[in-house]
Amino acid sequence: MAEAHWLEVSLTVDGELAEAVSEVLSRFASNGVVVESTVKYNDAEDEGTPYGPVRVYAYLFIDEHIEETRQRLAESLWHLGQIQAMPEPQYRTIEDEDWMSSWKKHYHPIPIGQRLLILPAWIESEDPTRLAVRIDPSMAFGTGTHPTTQLCLELIEVYQAAGQDVIDVGCGSGILSIACLHLGANHALAVDIDPASVKATYENAERNHVLECIEPGKGSVKEVRQGEFTLQRAPLVLANILAPVIIRLFDDELQDLLTPGGTLILSGILAEQADGVEAAAVKKGLRRIETRHMGDWVAMAFQ
Repeated sequence: MAEAHWLEVSLTVDGELAEAVSEVLSRFASNGVVVESTVKYNDAEDEGTPYGPVRVYAYLFIDEHIEETRQRLAESLWHLGQIQAMPEPQYRTIEDEDWMSSWKKHYHPIPIGQRLLILPAWIESEDPTRLAVRIDPSMAFGTGTHPTTQLCLELIEVYQAAGQDVIDVGCGSGILSIACLHLGANHALAVDIDPASVKATYENAERNHVLECIEPGKGSVKEVRQGEFTLQRAPLVLANILAPVIIRLFDDELQDLLTPGGTLILSGILAEQADGVEAAAVKKGLRRIETRHMGDWVAMAFQ
């Protein structure tokens, strides 16, 4: 048997206890603590709210002090349990792998449409017929697993023409812009108001070998229209955000980012919000040309 290098310790608790348990585990786990929970959407602007039982776990390096470490951890959890009842921790040894590879097992290649394959960065593609978009799921929103991203990618495959420029508003991980470049786009401007997303887009572009064709930048519609980047308009514009944010972007003249006859792809829209988004688009002179559904989510293309 291979030598065990890590000891996984986990507890399943309610949401109120999760933060306290995480704090205790973090004292002993130098690599950090993982919290897993189910997510629901409370309203149109909610990006996801955890509910139900929460699993908190961490990995302890097995060395000559592991029994002492485990005893000290158990004592700390016991003291926390005197304040509020909690379950006994569960322990499991991890053989010949570091703690990161445990969560990496949850991510697998995802085929999208006819030509694309979303590929976790550490996996080699076994399908030469598809264009691999390599993404590090730990970096920023936009891993390819969420319906909104998949719907948007399906529409990109339909409306992206070779040699076009593209503007990606709210780029997240950069997954949409990178897919466009693999599908033949000439240049992609990928903007986001979150600096972490700009950094993630840069790094994902580098691992996809498209860095020379992509322009990650901090900003949104206003900054693009003001000429702060190399593109002010493009034949293809993408916005995979939340419906209320998309509607606000129309107040900033989102449609002005389109060249005449261009296509605007919008996603991140719950089904009950679709009429409101379409109304905002029509008010700005756009016409819906396609709608796609996946579960409770909708993506739409406009010209």
